[in-house]
Amino acid sequence: MKHLPFLFLFGAIILSCSDDDSQSNTLITLSDNVEVYNGDLIENGYVLAVEHGSNTSYLLNKEGLKIHEWTFEDNLGNDLEILPNGKLLGIFKSSSPEIAFGGFGGILRILNSDGTTDWEYIYASETSIAHHDVELLPNGNVLFIAWERIGNISSSQAGADTTVAIFPEVLIEINPNTNQTVWEWHSFDHIIQDRYDTLATYGNVSDNPQLIDINYNIVDNGDIMHANGIDYDAEKDVIYLSINYYNEVWVIDHSTTTAEAATNSGGNYNKGGDLLYRFGNPEAYKNTEGERLFYNNHFPNLLEGDEPGAGNVLVYGNGNDINQSTVFELDIPNDFSLLPNTDNEPSIVWSFTDPNLFFGRISGAVRLKNGNTLIAEGDYGLWEVTPNHEIVWKYNGQGVNFWRCYGYLPNDESIVNLDLL
Repeated sequence: MKHLPFLFLFGAIILSCSDDDSQSNTLITLSDNVEVYNGDLIENGYVLAVEHGSNTSYLLNKEGLKIHEWTFEDNLGNDLEILPNGKLLGIFKSSSPEIAFGGFGGILRILNSDGTTDWEYIYASETSIAHHDVELLPNGNVLFIAWERIGNISSSQAGADTTVAIFPEVLIEINPNTNQTVWEWHSFDHIIQDRYDTLATYGNVSDNPQLIDINYNIVDNGDIMHANGIDYDAEKDVIYLSINYYNEVWVIDHSTTTAEAATNSGGNYNKGGDLLYRFGNPEAYKNTEGERLFYNNHFPNLLEGDEPGAGNVLVYGNGNDINQSTVFELDIPNDFSLLPNTDNEPSIVWSFTDPNLFFGRISGAVRLKNGNTLIAEGDYGLWEVTPNHEIVWKYNGQGVNFWRCYGYLPNDESIVNLDLL
């Protein structure tokens, strides 16, 4: 009897038959959460399911069973990852934040595999707060996103068309051995506006795509950009920063000094802290060329190493305004060419969407070692799809919202060093 190649599940147990002469049967027990399971095409690994804003996250196997679960003393301020040494890096919510937009954090922690705290750093005050995402750099430093408060007088003097404080984005790099800031970048150092011609920031953003139109998204609460994700390219020494309310991803030179990052010169690309590249929404810099890809976006995920598609970037396009989410795999130009009045958008290498794939917030996607793509649809759960767009695994969170998910093979260094299985 031939092994069944594809299985849709709405129960807890399935029976599959082997191809050998003995005609033996294999019993596979699935949790009720698993709605699609194709044992021949899935990657037989583990998934770190990161619950959104919760005090818990867990490792799942593809049968939908929890291999290990962590419960934290504070709710997540969104991201959590397992490091190669088996420890966890996460951002957690301050109990009394002065700045409390969606996705706020304020507490950075490296946790031991049992959940106890190995390192903690507080970045929360009246003027700034860490939020959404955190990344361990190859040099051992910790990179994170923060909001900084720019008062209404300073913002008006810079040309922001508002009477309230604004909260533009900052990138901060901390040495966890000393808790000292070793590098920072401020988006407010790189703004332009075309409403007040007597101000130093006056200019035409379409002629200066390396700058940020401070008035692209003026809102009453001052959360004008709402970055939500970072990733680091060690080979090129650049940072990918997802800017949700500009519906695009910015590429920033990390090779600069902090002083250079405040200017338009210096660093490997001699552009200082100006944007090296941007993609997803040419409307954000009044460019009439190029097709808009994103209607809100999360998780710019650089594919690297032995991941299929290495060098490309995955982005979860939430699809607000069009009510359809899409995962894009994009080929970013090596020279980060960003020219005025030019189609600067990257090529789409691969994409996946489905009539049932849509959530306007959170969410993300990662590439698995076998070439499949693992997707966290924020309000539903988890999908695994093949390069040929076959849906081979679906996990219904049954009311749980997921920030992201990460895939690991059983022999991955992270899992081996976790030493919990």
